Amino acid sequence: MEFKEIVKRRYATKKFDGKQLTTENVDALFELIRFSASSYGLQPYRIVSITDANVKAQLAPASWNQPQITTCSHLLVFCADDRAEERIKGYERMMKQAGMPEDRIKTYGGMMRGDLTKRSKEAYTEWAKRQCYLALGNAINGAKSLGFDSCPMEGFSPDEYKKILKLPAYLHPVCIATFGKAADTQGPKLRYTRNELFIE
Repeated sequence: MEFKEIVKRRYATKKFDGKQLTTENVDALFELIRFSASSYGLQPYRIVSITDANVKAQLAPASWNQPQITTCSHLLVFCADDRAEERIKGYERMMKQAGMPEDRIKTYGGMMRGDLTKRSKEAYTEWAKRQCYLALGNAINGAKSLGFDSCPMEGFSPDEYKKILKLPAYLHPVCIATFGKAADTQGPKLRYTRNELFIE
């Protein structure tokens, strides 16, 4: 399927058939998400993958009881990671493992620190939250490219999710997405026209 068809055929699935995706499909999806774009390439987030029916049932009330939560195969919770220095050190480690010259590692690490570690914790976390949406875009289009369906969601309580999932203090739920085989049908895809959307 060409990318333009993926974008047109993807829709926010409201109900799934309850069946589990294959390991191969999940592995492929995770790889597509892993290669998402992010500022500095830093990927300042972690993604919690939930398949347990009991956990999904606990999360349902914190998701306004939307049926996607309990009927999906996989529920992914995209969480901003507010630890700037730890993430930068991790990236420097990957650069070293990739065989990059020490001076390049030092220069790039210094550039990241000069920007990111000088921000307040709140400002850095807000920046990290925006990065989650880049990964979310890869996730939902990637799912359709692999032959299954998804629903990106903001209709949930981040505080309740954090409590139920017992997340550490440095992780902040930002958005969620559900994945599986659709048990509903796509309605008309309504989008603004080019003239209404672009200023040329």
